[in-house]
Amino acid sequence: MKPTAKRTLSLLAGLGIGLAASTSAWSNSTLEQVMKARNLTQKDLLAAAKTYTPSGGRDEFIAFSSGGQSGQVIVYGIPSMRILKYIAVFTPEPWQGYGYEEESRKVLAQGNIQGKALNYGDTHHPAISETKGEYNGRYLFINDKANPRIAVIDLHDFETKQIVVNPVFKSAHGGAFVTENTEYVIEAAQYAAPFENKFVPLEEFNDKYRGGITYWKFNNEKGRIEPENSFTVEAPPYSQDLSDAGKGPSHGWSFTNSFCSERYVGGIERGRPPFEAGCSSKDTDFLHVVNWKKAEELVKAGKAKKVNGHNVITMDVAAKEGVMFLIPEPKSPHGVDVSPDGKYIIVAGKLDSHVTVYSFDKIQAAIKAKKFESKDPYGLPIIALKDATHKQVQLGLGPLHTQYDSKKCVVYTSLYVDSMVAKWDYCEGKVLDKLSIHYNIGHLMTMEGDSVTPQGKYLVAMNKLAIDRFNPVGPLHPQNHQLIDISGEKMELLYDMPLPLGEPHYVVAIKADRLQPAVRYKSGTDSRTDERHPYATRAGREKTERTCDNGKCTIHVWGTAIRSHLTPEIVEAEVGDEIYFHITNLERAQDQTHGFAIYGHSAQMSLEPGKTATAYIKADKEGVYPYYCTEFCSALHLEMQGYLLVRPKGYKATATAMQEGVKYTKADYDTQVKTNLETQAVIDSVVAFITSHNYQEFPTVVGLVEDATDQLEFAKDAKAKSEAAAAKQDWQNAMLWANQWWQYQVKAADLGLRAKTFLEENGAKKIK
Repeated sequence: MKPTAKRTLSLLAGLGIGLAASTSAWSNSTLEQVMKARNLTQKDLLAAAKTYTPSGGRDEFIAFSSGGQSGQVIVYGIPSMRILKYIAVFTPEPWQGYGYEEESRKVLAQGNIQGKALNYGDTHHPAISETKGEYNGRYLFINDKANPRIAVIDLHDFETKQIVVNPVFKSAHGGAFVTENTEYVIEAAQYAAPFENKFVPLEEFNDKYRGGITYWKFNNEKGRIEPENSFTVEAPPYSQDLSDAGKGPSHGWSFTNSFCSERYVGGIERGRPPFEAGCSSKDTDFLHVVNWKKAEELVKAGKAKKVNGHNVITMDVAAKEGVMFLIPEPKSPHGVDVSPDGKYIIVAGKLDSHVTVYSFDKIQAAIKAKKFESKDPYGLPIIALKDATHKQVQLGLGPLHTQYDSKKCVVYTSLYVDSMVAKWDYCEGKVLDKLSIHYNIGHLMTMEGDSVTPQGKYLVAMNKLAIDRFNPVGPLHPQNHQLIDISGEKMELLYDMPLPLGEPHYVVAIKADRLQPAVRYKSGTDSRTDERHPYATRAGREKTERTCDNGKCTIHVWGTAIRSHLTPEIVEAEVGDEIYFHITNLERAQDQTHGFAIYGHSAQMSLEPGKTATAYIKADKEGVYPYYCTEFCSALHLEMQGYLLVRPKGYKATATAMQEGVKYTKADYDTQVKTNLETQAVIDSVVAFITSHNYQEFPTVVGLVEDATDQLEFAKDAKAKSEAAAAKQDWQNAMLWANQWWQYQVKAADLGLRAKTFLEENGAKKIK
């Protein structure tokens, strides 16, 4: 054997990968052949081993990435980098039925601006809710830059529950960021504009265009933002950017970047140099330091001004009351990051090779002593850079965003122009390591790196360009998220992950065990309000009601879905009727999702176990409209169908009998009953196994047993109908109901066998 192959096998053994001599698939020659055929090195295999998650295995961390122009959030695991889900937020998403059923349409409608429905969003910066500065895994917040909005996602079920529109901003790149106990969600304006929704010429930019920082009050118990208790601190018409909230000693304060503090207005078509020329002429911009605790008190004291019905603390009040202060910061910054202990604030500027570390203690000392070098044109006090700086470190070209390691004083900063990540010590002010990435890194993220307890281990580089890293798929390339091992002294690139859903800007990652998402809803739940749906339906209570008022007729369908039929299966309507299909998924077993779609209409529902949702149909044309379940749910999924029959006005039915496709006899019935009895014997044996073990200690099995029990109850009802028909010698219906009896049995057996296998594989114990 070649020395390379021997070393590789030793390496794999050291990683805990056993290569049994008797396993020909993993024999020495096979591994050597794979390495040779795929041109792999030891380093490749080590990187693969560090990211590989075995079949059925779970990731240590869950990442939530902005989806950029998709208006959504991308969820993936770390270190596997497997995409787990797209969370629909500001844009419709058909798989989840978001924007295609009535409940989620109401959520999307919360984001309408000035009466206009918006189905586009540009998500940028997600943030996880915190308790005492630690991620609590309860909620995720995400902003929309294009239309200044914030969305609330409940991590109980990974669904968007609320969208709020900023009443005074016209764009907002700098959101979302949370305070230490999620008292507020911070959102900063980007491009200055008049707060009032009126036309103001650009010639009045300095006087009437404004920036600002909004503090959205969050109710942690209800899981909703309270706009009526929120407020904005007005800021000069600088372009505010990203923010961060203080921790520990700096709790009650927040910090916000800005660029274009020159207040330049471009206009190429007017013969003026473009914005980029005038917005980058100064050596520094302004870090906004805000005492939000003081601002909160001023709002409660009635010192805020109402603008568009929203509380605004004007700049003159902010200056007079000591709410906002400015400090020079590196030019064109894109990230302000508070250290885990809350004592330092790190800012990097893309047009400056330096990174500045600010001292919160020095900032407070300057404020207390009223030591200001000057005021800006709007009367806001400016603290001298030298009076607030702890260290200034030269890292490289295009420093942008910083994240913290679990190791004390160690941070990582992205270098956009250099296409590198710099590892450095902010206490001592020295560079420790650099690593090339591919290409032009924007943000970066460490595990729980925004919290008071960063976890270290991994870093994700969010690169703006992929260029040649993946197979070509046309001019529009996927984004590239690169996973980096930061557990050692030197950083090591492990994996490239293509992301083909918009341009992800920022990511946050949380330990997976901090998340406790549900696998089912309480039966009849409206998942968008977390309350019982007014049209929730139980088995046997399905119905269709048609009511008319002055010639306008409405049909409400109280329906259910369960393997493998939708009830009702036939709905009749007349041209002009408005129809609401309210469907409840009766399943309790995990991952038994149903769906609903209908010909000729943009309706699609995703019905997770226990969920009730509504599809609206306007019957504007006569015809036959098949509907069906859109999730493959069982062996008889394709049979899970129905018809909406829309008759023309004035239609009169003629008396006709249904022509059966197949005629059944007593012999057919007897054969089916024999099969049913044999199937029941199998079910009885499975039930005996389950009940002889401690199955109630396994929630997954409990859900399966609940569903199986329901199926057996349905089977009991079908059996009674079959026997009643047989007593009348109606062999057609006797056979059909006997077959339905068997269908329920098969589903019960399927559920039971899954439960039995789960118990066997997960160490269930026999009980007396």
